[in-house]
Amino acid sequence: MEENLIIDISESNKGKEQIIINKKYKFNFSYKRKDNSKVYKCTEYKKLNKCKSFIILNDKKEILKYNSSHNHPENEYDVSLSIMKHKIKDGIEKSSIPFGIKIKPLYNKISKEMGLICPEYNSIKSQISRNLNKKLPSNVTTFAEIPSESEYYKTKRGENFMIFKNSNLIIFQSPFQAKLFREYNDDIFVDGTFFITPKFSYQVFITRTYAKELDSFYTTSFAILKNKEQETYKMLFEKLKKNANTCNNNIRIEPKNLHCDFERAISKAAKTIFPNTNIKYCIWHYKKSLEIKKNKLCYNEVKNNNNIFIYYKAISNLPFINPEYIFDIYVIIKIKSIKNNYCQFLKFLEYFYKTYLIDYDMKIWNYYNNIEHITNNASESLNNYLNNLFPTKPSFYELIDKLNELEHLSYYDYQRKIRGIWKIKKRAINKVNEISVLIERFKSIEAKLIDAKCDRNKIINLWFDCLTNLNNII
Repeated sequence: MEENLIIDISESNKGKEQIIINKKYKFNFSYKRKDNSKVYKCTEYKKLNKCKSFIILNDKKEILKYNSSHNHPENEYDVSLSIMKHKIKDGIEKSSIPFGIKIKPLYNKISKEMGLICPEYNSIKSQISRNLNKKLPSNVTTFAEIPSESEYYKTKRGENFMIFKNSNLIIFQSPFQAKLFREYNDDIFVDGTFFITPKFSYQVFITRTYAKELDSFYTTSFAILKNKEQETYKMLFEKLKKNANTCNNNIRIEPKNLHCDFERAISKAAKTIFPNTNIKYCIWHYKKSLEIKKNKLCYNEVKNNNNIFIYYKAISNLPFINPEYIFDIYVIIKIKSIKNNYCQFLKFLEYFYKTYLIDYDMKIWNYYNNIEHITNNASESLNNYLNNLFPTKPSFYELIDKLNELEHLSYYDYQRKIRGIWKIKKRAINKVNEISVLIERFKSIEAKLIDAKCDRNKIINLWFDCLTNLNNII
């Protein structure tokens, strides 16, 4: 028998044990003898060569006998292909959660370790995909199929990730995210995204917060919702509140401001659970809705008449000025529009009046006293990032695995910043800063006019001038 034989363990395409000798020859399992030793025959024994070479191993994989009378050339490439497939499959099998496996880096690592002729990645890619798919959990197709317990419901630090589940929603919030919700609740941002939702659900709803001293936004929860009913949102906020209170010795937690789009179901549900919270609607959505209505009712008038354009821009910038004078300015614009017979624009003004001065409380879309966060971009930007991660709708477990990964990256980012390991970049001056400076200047002028006991009309005209100035910024 030859000495210094190198044995590698692999398996055949049918999943049966395979022995590789000296990285040159493959032997498939044939049968077990009475003494429990195993006989392996050369893979060429059923082929044209009908090779009679075989090897016998005991239960410790020690060689008892080796017949090396091969009648065919060595095939290092075919052998390397088998070894590579087996090692990658073994790596997949050992992983409790296969979504996190990076196949190409694993391939690169194994090919470097093998130290022999290595198959190209594309030649084994399909086989790897089949092995990976076998390891994946059964896909969830309805809300009723979502399990109450799963290994996917743990963070990468071994903590509970899922905090609540019923027939309409499932909520994910790690202890770290609950801590963020408790400690940084001056401004909470909420929004839903639809592109990454599993097919059986309606939306993924995300809450975020702003850590001012770190100048960073962090996600405080993820939830998969079956609908966009007010009761579903109410249950979501109730469970987030309960979880935050439980982790804080039942000290009441209530956000100061909750930022969202113009979805009444969200704001009404939030006010029910957090009655003292200020609801702040996103200015971008305010401006977008006005633009859509303008394009529908009076596009040509606004485009072709500079006076109407100035009035339209003034209406779109009303969220920034003193709300005490908004109705007065609206009346001035309407009177001038009637006088000049701006028929189509008057329809637009009627829409604005009924929607934003009657239907909505002005406080929720006015940012006069707090211009720091005027949009819901903190949530929108994350939604766009998530949408780009998935070219098609993900499965339930694929989505949860990715959300878990994002939670861990957020945790890592926070820990490094809070310890001063990562320097916090100073935010560049942007439009929000410019708007804030302008509004403060007009506030100061207004205060002087009030002290001088000036006529109210002068103050109204002052804020009308402010709207004109805002046109140069926005």
